[in-house]
Amino acid sequence: MKRCSGKMLAGPLAALVGLGVAAMPGIGLANSFILGTTPAGDAAALVPNGVDTAIKALPSLVQEVMERSGVPGMAVAVIHEGETVFLEGFGVRNLDTGEPVTSDTVFQVASVSKSVSATIAAIAVSEGRVAWDDPISGHLPGFALSDPYVAQHATIGDFFAHRSGLPATAGDELEDLGFGRTAIIERLALVPLDPFRISYNYANFGTTLAAEAVAASYGKDWETLAEELLFTPLGMKDTSYRHADFLAAPDRAHLHAFEDGAFRPLYDRQPDAQAPAGGVSSTAGDLARWIALLLAEGQHGDEAMIARHALLPALQPQVTSAPAASLSERPGTYGFGFNVGVSATGRPVMNHSGAFMLGTGTHFQIMPEQKLGILVLSNGAPVGAVEAIGSAFMDMVQFGTYTRDWYGAYHSVMSAMFEPIGDLAGLDRPQTALPHADLGTYEGRFNNPYFGPAEIAIHDGKLVLSLGPVPYRFPLEHWSGNVFALAPSNENAPPGSLSSVTFDHDGSRATGFLVEYLNENGLGHWE
Repeated sequence: MKRCSGKMLAGPLAALVGLGVAAMPGIGLANSFILGTTPAGDAAALVPNGVDTAIKALPSLVQEVMERSGVPGMAVAVIHEGETVFLEGFGVRNLDTGEPVTSDTVFQVASVSKSVSATIAAIAVSEGRVAWDDPISGHLPGFALSDPYVAQHATIGDFFAHRSGLPATAGDELEDLGFGRTAIIERLALVPLDPFRISYNYANFGTTLAAEAVAASYGKDWETLAEELLFTPLGMKDTSYRHADFLAAPDRAHLHAFEDGAFRPLYDRQPDAQAPAGGVSSTAGDLARWIALLLAEGQHGDEAMIARHALLPALQPQVTSAPAASLSERPGTYGFGFNVGVSATGRPVMNHSGAFMLGTGTHFQIMPEQKLGILVLSNGAPVGAVEAIGSAFMDMVQFGTYTRDWYGAYHSVMSAMFEPIGDLAGLDRPQTALPHADLGTYEGRFNNPYFGPAEIAIHDGKLVLSLGPVPYRFPLEHWSGNVFALAPSNENAPPGSLSSVTFDHDGSRATGFLVEYLNENGLGHWE
């Protein structure tokens, strides 16, 4: 589904006034012009030598943002007119060891993977294996959703554009508990959906579903297909969707979580279940080759790797991702795996960010009219640093200076991501707490069709909840009466998160329980 809006007429109407088109004979010609696209020449003039100015300022800009943010390490690449004109590492890849980041350091890129995956899908469209409008059900037999109509008609493009109706969290909580890709996709059939094609919900496993459909059309797994269609032809030798390949890289950036006001290398993030949406690991140099392919509109040397009819839909608006609050604001839009917008000077721009709360922040921006792109990879949790560098760089290109404090702006928005989750977060246990029943009456095995079986058992005098295929064990602290407290800790639950676990108890034994932090989609009750 491609959306049209009145906003498309603003540029041509302005051009009509400026060019005196009213004096041109033939109403048919005028209407043809008005109903067409906005010409590239309508964009405002750029400051002279803006690209050179921005590149010269880039090292000091990166250092400034790193000092303000505390992000340990970064790798930055600039691509212009088909060449990588800047490629440099900054800081360290591990605060404990002090090993420096180089231009060959491998980073986990998180959700920038979505744009890479959409590029691979565009190659598949070019080869005639799939079409953006192919229903997923035609490539994944037995695929099901809670709405049979959506299951039958939702397309590869719908899932890449996050307009299928899947909630934003769908599947993430299963991944946190250790479920694999196949099991998660099967369980999506139980998730209630938002309105089809008129809602936008950023869903990792929606992207993963679309990629699985593309891979199925080749009879291969996604990871192998990506190597054959994109990584090998472009010479991206240090790029992979397999987490094991990232861990095997000798020059790799360790994740640094942001806890207690500081970055520390505490965790590993294993994203294989959602690899098409967040599993790519790569270097700045490798990804620069991919960005050059985008800026060349799919042309690689003498070869057309991606046909125009396959690439353009991915890089054009397919759904409104951020509706404007007033008529004077520009809404946010999303294509197939890319954020799509218009710069303040009137030029189409595309971008995407990637973030793991456990310790990765990445970002790229491209301005095709200038054949220009910037990529920023970091080994720090998302605090707005990488986006600030990309936006400040593009400001320099267009205006010769920054238009605002980009780090301050992004950091204030990103801070909300670190807020603890759960209905008990930040609360004290009631002073008048009611006593619980005999702990033995809460023990037993319980079932949930979405999350699977659970066990409540007593260990060292306390209740422990075990969930997941390789059980995660959550100690339960008594809160009041039949309510206990569970402290989740994972990619989607920052430190300080605290959720209630409320037991159904008939006076002699527990017959079920509800985990509040797992109930966002109404699926968090066990019986």
